[in-house]
Amino acid sequence: MNSFSKIASAGCLLLFSTLLVENVNAQNTTAPMNNPLLQRSTLQYQTPPFDKIKDEHFKPAFDYGLKVHDEEIEKITNNTAKPTFENTVLALETCGVDLGRATGVFYNLSGSNTNPTLQAIEAEYAPIFSAHNDKIYLNSKLYNRIKCIPLSSLKGEDKKLTEYYLQQFELAGANLSEADKEKMKKINEELATLSTLYSNKLLTARKNAAVFFDAASDLAGLTPDEIAAAKANATAAGQDGKYMIAIINTTQQPVLMSLTNRASREKVFKASWYRAEKGDEGDTRETLEKMAKLRLQKAKLMGKKSFAEWKLQDQMAQTPAPAMDLLAKIAKPAVAKANEEAKDIQALIDAQNGGFKLEPWDWDYYSEQVRKAKYDLDESQIKPYFEIGSVLEKGVFFAAKQMYGLTFKERNDLPVYNSDVKVYEVFNDKGTSIAIYYLDFYARDNKNGGAWMSNLVNQSHYLNQKPVIVNVYNFAKPVNGNPSLISFDDVTTLFHEFGHTLHGLFANQKYVTLSGTAVPRDYVEFPSQINEHAALDPTVLKNYAVHYQTKQAIPQELIDKIKKADTFNKGYVVTELLAAATLDMAWHSVEKESDFKPTLDFEKEALQKYGLLVNEVPTRYHSPYFAHIWGGGYSAGYYAYTWSKTLDYNAYDWFEANGGMTRKNCDRFVKYILSVGNSVDLNKAFKEFIGHDMKIEPYLKNAGLTK
Repeated sequence: MNSFSKIASAGCLLLFSTLLVENVNAQNTTAPMNNPLLQRSTLQYQTPPFDKIKDEHFKPAFDYGLKVHDEEIEKITNNTAKPTFENTVLALETCGVDLGRATGVFYNLSGSNTNPTLQAIEAEYAPIFSAHNDKIYLNSKLYNRIKCIPLSSLKGEDKKLTEYYLQQFELAGANLSEADKEKMKKINEELATLSTLYSNKLLTARKNAAVFFDAASDLAGLTPDEIAAAKANATAAGQDGKYMIAIINTTQQPVLMSLTNRASREKVFKASWYRAEKGDEGDTRETLEKMAKLRLQKAKLMGKKSFAEWKLQDQMAQTPAPAMDLLAKIAKPAVAKANEEAKDIQALIDAQNGGFKLEPWDWDYYSEQVRKAKYDLDESQIKPYFEIGSVLEKGVFFAAKQMYGLTFKERNDLPVYNSDVKVYEVFNDKGTSIAIYYLDFYARDNKNGGAWMSNLVNQSHYLNQKPVIVNVYNFAKPVNGNPSLISFDDVTTLFHEFGHTLHGLFANQKYVTLSGTAVPRDYVEFPSQINEHAALDPTVLKNYAVHYQTKQAIPQELIDKIKKADTFNKGYVVTELLAAATLDMAWHSVEKESDFKPTLDFEKEALQKYGLLVNEVPTRYHSPYFAHIWGGGYSAGYYAYTWSKTLDYNAYDWFEANGGMTRKNCDRFVKYILSVGNSVDLNKAFKEFIGHDMKIEPYLKNAGLTK
């Protein structure tokens, strides 16, 4: 029993694994043999048979899986034999196979390729899964069996797994009175329903927020290919003759960097900002306000002052204070830097006789001009060197070979869930096959925004499983045979998400629950952020940054400009991120329900309190569309990106001091970081890797926030 993938419902995070294995426990119920979700896949590494899986298979699979899982849990709980690791913890770890298989596939599809049927199923089963989860983790008899197992008799992963389950039962409320357990069950059920409702509302809001323009001239500044794509998108949306710009999940939108028409920029920005607060079917405010109050009630039941205090117990930070302290120490210099950047932009506007005050929708457009003036670097100059296929195969894959000895072979014989998806087999430096890797590049209106990595099958030596991993992105799909050219920020995103994949590929654990990326939220981004640095490694960059027309490698002059501009606009970037992290912590640090206010008022006061209410620098996620914390697993955890980035900058300094991202240094990184999963003390593992505890100074230095 392990957690859902990252895109699963936040209300059920403790519940299921994606174990695609034969159940080691006896089952008394006969599985419907015509349902592919209830059969062990015969494809390589138990890759899901997407060509056979239909929407109508999910509900029967869920119902059957729930029934079998109930029987298994009852058998473990009522076992009259003395509790042992094998008959209690290991039995718990390896049950729920059918349910895990079905939910693992379902939540991957509901995130990347959903439809009204899947949305309805998700809404229907969210409270059912929550109740099932509670039935397990609020089971005092089962919890007491685990407590009876002497930890001193265990070692290695057996001991770590036992400790993990003890903590999860305690965090869930296994020690509560029966009356309070019933209250907790009700809260969890309602939260699960609301989380699903929020996600579905937000998908509607994002789709409805698409901006239509009447003339191509409104999109002046975009490339001909981008304008052609906007025209095709409008036609597909039933608005033939118009031009459509879809809204992505962040506040700022990529086109704002290029649009020369200020009115068009304002229109796009406001469509993004107001998307989920229009009083329509996509308005999320009432839903998230209910969730915030229920989360506080949940924390109070557990004897904690706030939801954040309850939530951070199993994280590296452990309590809200260290997390907020880190955010505050970075916020002051970040805002100061952002204010300096704003002055530079305003000076440029004034020099051009703009006659207006800098607004959020102007920032990306004019900051790009400032960057060009300061560093002679124009995004349009470098985009032609970043064709998405080349970045993947000659960049991301090439770096993986240089640094870790990995190679990739495209597979056209394995089924996919969408025709855009590609599949690769992964081999280690000895030529041994180690994993299957799915890649889903392009945006669809039935896909969640953002980018992520998830396991379809988790690594486990005990179960003899190799990983099956998927990376999902939201890049614009090329039209009319044109290449898909991406920004350097998008290049960084590719390397970042593949860093999560590396964490999964090098997983070397006995048990699924401790395997690979199954680590605390404030640690999981660290390996992915380290891999971002590979994008600028000289050997790697020269290999993938090839002009799509001339086939010439990117000139050293442009490389130097990219590196010099690396800390450009960092005040803005860090401030918008810290604003979101602080906003998340503010929502979840409330100690009295009466302190909650309507969404927009609460947000404004929280940002103002922490000095992060900067008009020109809006929070990366406005509360109504902050999917990470209301529809995902990052509630009271968005600070994790900053915590992990601090770990990253500490480790990067170590790499730089020891010769860079060489094969020798990367092998050390695999040994201490990528291969250990959650099987060891991660604070200790990090210290063993670089020789000291995490410090804040490397963050401030590398982000260019020091004088």
